[in-house]
Amino acid sequence: MSSRVPNSAEVIIVGGGIAGCSIAYHLTKLGISDVLLLERRQLTCGTTWHAAGLVTQLRATRNMTELAKYTGELFHTLGPETGQETGFKQNGALRLAKTPARLEELSRGASMGRNFGLEMHAITPGEIKERWPLVDLDGIVGGIWAPKDGQVNPTDVTHAFAKGARMGGARIVENLAVERILVEHGKAAGVVTADGEIRSRKVVICGGMWSRDFAAQAQVSLPLHAAEHFYIVTEPIEGLARNLPVMFVTDEETYYKEDAGKLLVGCFERDAKPWGRDGIPPDFAFDALPEDFDHFERIMEMAIKRVPALGSAGIQLFFNGPESFTPDNRYLLGQTAEVDGLFTATGFNSIGILSSGGVGKALAAWIKEGHAPVDLSDVDVLRMHPFQSNRNYLYDRTKEALGLLFDMHWPYRQYETARNARKSVIHDRLASLGAVMTETAGWERPGYFATGGAPTTIDYCYGKQNWFDAVGRECRHTAEKVTLFDQSCFAKFRVEGRDACKALGHICANEIDVDIGKLVYTQCLNERGGIEADVTVTRLAENSFLFVTGATSQIRDFTWLRRNIADEAHVAIFDVTSGLPMLSLMGPQSRALLEELSGADLSNASFPFGASREIEIGYARLRASRVTYVGELGWELYMPAEFAAHVFDRIVEAGSRYGLAQGGYFAIGSLRVEKGYRHWGHDIGSEDTPYNAGLGFAVKLDKKGGFIGREALLRQREAGLIERRLVQFRMTQPNAPLLYHEEPVWADGGLVGSISSGSYGHRVGASLGMGYVQHPGGVNADWLAGAQFEIEVAGNRYPATAQLAPFYDPKGLRINS
Repeated sequence: MSSRVPNSAEVIIVGGGIAGCSIAYHLTKLGISDVLLLERRQLTCGTTWHAAGLVTQLRATRNMTELAKYTGELFHTLGPETGQETGFKQNGALRLAKTPARLEELSRGASMGRNFGLEMHAITPGEIKERWPLVDLDGIVGGIWAPKDGQVNPTDVTHAFAKGARMGGARIVENLAVERILVEHGKAAGVVTADGEIRSRKVVICGGMWSRDFAAQAQVSLPLHAAEHFYIVTEPIEGLARNLPVMFVTDEETYYKEDAGKLLVGCFERDAKPWGRDGIPPDFAFDALPEDFDHFERIMEMAIKRVPALGSAGIQLFFNGPESFTPDNRYLLGQTAEVDGLFTATGFNSIGILSSGGVGKALAAWIKEGHAPVDLSDVDVLRMHPFQSNRNYLYDRTKEALGLLFDMHWPYRQYETARNARKSVIHDRLASLGAVMTETAGWERPGYFATGGAPTTIDYCYGKQNWFDAVGRECRHTAEKVTLFDQSCFAKFRVEGRDACKALGHICANEIDVDIGKLVYTQCLNERGGIEADVTVTRLAENSFLFVTGATSQIRDFTWLRRNIADEAHVAIFDVTSGLPMLSLMGPQSRALLEELSGADLSNASFPFGASREIEIGYARLRASRVTYVGELGWELYMPAEFAAHVFDRIVEAGSRYGLAQGGYFAIGSLRVEKGYRHWGHDIGSEDTPYNAGLGFAVKLDKKGGFIGREALLRQREAGLIERRLVQFRMTQPNAPLLYHEEPVWADGGLVGSISSGSYGHRVGASLGMGYVQHPGGVNADWLAGAQFEIEVAGNRYPATAQLAPFYDPKGLRINS
């Protein structure tokens, strides 16, 4: 072993960009000083050195915003602490709108930001001109001012992190490439370098655009792809204010930043240029990609019109450099699914600088404590699926992903690229019946059905989109007759073995040791009592269970099961998602239709809610489970893939006598909000206990053997008062705006919470939402009934009523009919 590196370290970080250096710095702050950071060339030589250095704080969720806020606050103090200046300026940011739709997007964002404690103000075109005198206001209808945003020098701040890490005891070695990760018995064991092996039980991949191929050597999937990112820097402009705010004109795909008396003009164009499809050259460092002014010319023409001074300012630098993007424009953070002890912080989608402080703090805590410090599911690498590392998929998606940073963030917006990756067996049949496909986790699934003159493409807006009436018909039809939903994308695992019941009992909060043929709704909790998964578990036999969860949770939940089943347990887990499609038959006529098809007795006495058994349809034998996610009488039907088309055809044929119709996921979204059914990732997550979420009925505290999180729930129950709870909201004004996510909730003039998810309830005829609210005296029915609630949308407040029970069928009479 070379004298420049040790034989071992507690944590090894691979990559010396801003993320890697921030993680090293924050690990030392937590008392972990035995940290070794290895950089193949020099610090910052990948993407960091040429980043624009924008520092904005508003992100899509509260926790992401908190991490960005922390980054800005840290940039204030990092320079004085380390003696290495960062170039941070809190000169604010302007976001301009050219259309009413963009202004509504910005205004909704500002409301959300204020809910997170950010200072954000709506401003007029005249006020924009006051702050940015060089701008031409032609076509500008308004904007948002964020005074706490700013900019930083990426190279300087990275070196400040590195210096702070060294001050805390970390060791940083440059010009030493890591060849591969050492993996032993499924766990990280160190790295291999040109100087030999270095042992470690914790390894962090911070390799930027090299990360995908580097991780693949260890059979780890990190889906990201590089794309070309363009900006120009002008010659010095006389009289240019040094405190000029950062300006975003996203309708023109551009941003503007003052840079030492010059202007930096960059873009995130709608039709991007992926780069490095066949791999990133290993010697690529402080390099630029070939100029492509033809590609940038359209952007430059808009910029000159918006800032006429650019027309006479010379261009000092035309820069084209690569940055890495992920399929959903969110970075990859956390412990990988494939290798225990192997962490990652990569794929930053051009927000690596503004994310760096929060990422370093969060991942350092994750490494030390063994779990994320807050709910980071939005960026958790476990949300990704292995197929998304496919080179062709990434190349096609990256063409769109870069531009989505500045494109309109419409509700229900669908990706246009890298589609048709995963299809159910009956996909073509559904398409022939008018299905307008939407996508999640690569699955193509019906959003709605274009029947009766309904539109075949989505016209996006923040109000009632053009499929609104079609979805309304699907919802009402489900309540009146019977609807078939293709839910094949749900993830399904078989859990088998003589210890299967004991293992699942330890993992699940509800009682799993039930009769064969019984379905159990339950949550999987962490040690803090937070909800890690929201699932159903069906006992198929004495030692055999079917575990069903959402499509996006497939990798996460399988990993949770694997990591929480004892090594010595006699248990096997199999992912059977692809081989077990599921059709959901819902509505008051579902019993009669299924009885005709199967010849089985499906009465309440014979087949109660929560029962699961095999029945026959046509030539197929399948499993029918009486359960619902839409609040109507119904069954989920699970069958081998080769029989799915046959079963579908038999259902459709017989269904004509019962008024059968097809339904899509937009209808499911509306129906479940009316019924108050929670959605993991929106309404419940790792920081929400079942008692906070109103799911205490799914907890069995006294079951034999206990379960993960039980002690935390006992402490919460003993405390008595539930000060934070998920409640249901109904907008009371006619034509009230639709709710989507994170709209602030006010009670008696004070801010008390936010909306977690919302939709229009077609069965009750109102705009609905659900969300968490806090009250020192406890969130209970009396307080909800007596308080005056308002929900803020785009800066305006609208009255609402709140209650604990769902607004549709609160006593559950329909599902038990």
